[in-house]
Amino acid sequence: MDPLTVVIAGTIGYLLGSISFARLVARWVAPGTDITKWVEPIPNSELVYEDDAVSATLVNLHVGARYGCLTSILDMLKAVVPMLAFRLWAPEQPYFLIVSAMALVGHNWPLHHRFKGGRGESVIYGSMLVIDPLGAVICNLGAVFLGVLLGQVHLVRWGGMTLLIPWLWFRTGDWAYLAYIVFANAAFWISMHRDVKQYYEFHKRGVFRSQEQLSDFLDMGKGLGRFMDRYSLPALFKRKGRQPEL
Repeated sequence: MDPLTVVIAGTIGYLLGSISFARLVARWVAPGTDITKWVEPIPNSELVYEDDAVSATLVNLHVGARYGCLTSILDMLKAVVPMLAFRLWAPEQPYFLIVSAMALVGHNWPLHHRFKGGRGESVIYGSMLVIDPLGAVICNLGAVFLGVLLGQVHLVRWGGMTLLIPWLWFRTGDWAYLAYIVFANAAFWISMHRDVKQYYEFHKRGVFRSQEQLSDFLDMGKGLGRFMDRYSLPALFKRKGRQPEL
């Protein structure tokens, strides 16, 4: 790879990734609305959940699902467009992966917003449309299957991100792709550290007594969690263990 092109690709990726469409969309739709924080009480508890990721999720919570969806699409495009340009220009070189990696860094830690950005899901899955669209679908379906099987809503919600690591290695056998997706996962989970810490505390205190409650809180629908509570392997084993002996 040409070092100068690497620098150019990384710079373009970071600058475009740093564009905060969450802030721009919110300013356009609801001027004066502060979308940099969300505080939500935990049902049947004195605890609260705090989210400070400036992202499509907070746009959805503050100004509506339509604009949250728009923000997510725009966040995808700011990675997809330059990635496609570099891939078409130099298909044999992984410059487009560098663009995506740095777009993710810019999205999560934008310099001109004091490094306060999002989590990067839209950027990563947008990038997968260029890298391997089938992988994004299969890994998320795999996460749903494993999550339902094991009775874990968190696995359904975020497991697909981690499954992309073995998938891209299986599909490509290329160290550049593996390095990219490991880096993307690291950036995502580092940005998620506060969320992970909060959910760990909630579970330690027994706030969510069922997957149905957790699924409802995550806006994934009560039905999903209710199904897990009844038919996941842990639920079936637990129910079987309670059956009286004949």
